[in-house]
Amino acid sequence: MLIDAFIADAGAGQKRFALLLDPAHVAGAGLPALLEGAAGDGVDYLFIGGSLANAQATEQLAELARRHSTLPVILFPGSPQQLTHAAHAVFFLSLISGRNPEYLIGHHVAAAAQLEHMALEVLPTGYLLVDCGRPTSASYISNTQPLPYDKPELARYTALAGQYLGLQLLYLDGGSGAMRPISPRMIQAVRAAVQVPLIVGGGLRTAEDIAQALAAGADVVVVGTALEQDPKRELLRELTQAVRGFIAAG
Repeated sequence: MLIDAFIADAGAGQKRFALLLDPAHVAGAGLPALLEGAAGDGVDYLFIGGSLANAQATEQLAELARRHSTLPVILFPGSPQQLTHAAHAVFFLSLISGRNPEYLIGHHVAAAAQLEHMALEVLPTGYLLVDCGRPTSASYISNTQPLPYDKPELARYTALAGQYLGLQLLYLDGGSGAMRPISPRMIQAVRAAVQVPLIVGGGLRTAEDIAQALAAGADVVVVGTALEQDPKRELLRELTQAVRGFIAAG
């Protein structure tokens, strides 16, 4: 079970790297080679999804990932239309930083009718969207206001509320194309408040960004846009090495 792996790794102080592939943006002849080398290059998880992805593109990308990689493929859906049998699991995201009921429970009811008949492992996940410098697709499509960048206490108590609700993972995200990473202060505040595994993404473009997020308390770091803009294995290795170097130094 993937949820057990997330919890065990976090409890043991293991740090993980996830590559986020957005079906609306990722394409090209080099993608199969990138996927085939991902595990050897230090990637631990493949996340697939995005705010604007459609069902067909999501399924095609998940099938491609399964065909060219042995890594766990986890859906990061923007809507119930992005569910597919081709993945291993799905983040069942509750956008707890917002106040739009569709993203707190509405879409989940529609998704449950599909998931009941699918073999996907369901990962109950509290999703916290943070303002990292500009509006993102996630904030626009969800019609929600992100958490203020400089209010770590709001993130702390939102995350704690999510844990009290029984959510088993927390995902702190700046959104696709974030101008800057979530601040170490905010990550530290959330980490100090909760015991569940903490996933952090958005704006992580350099090895230094990743090292700071891990040092602040992230259990899993997620990179997507940086590799969409520069999809080279050399950059991927540089970013994953920051995770391996942090583990070795610890």
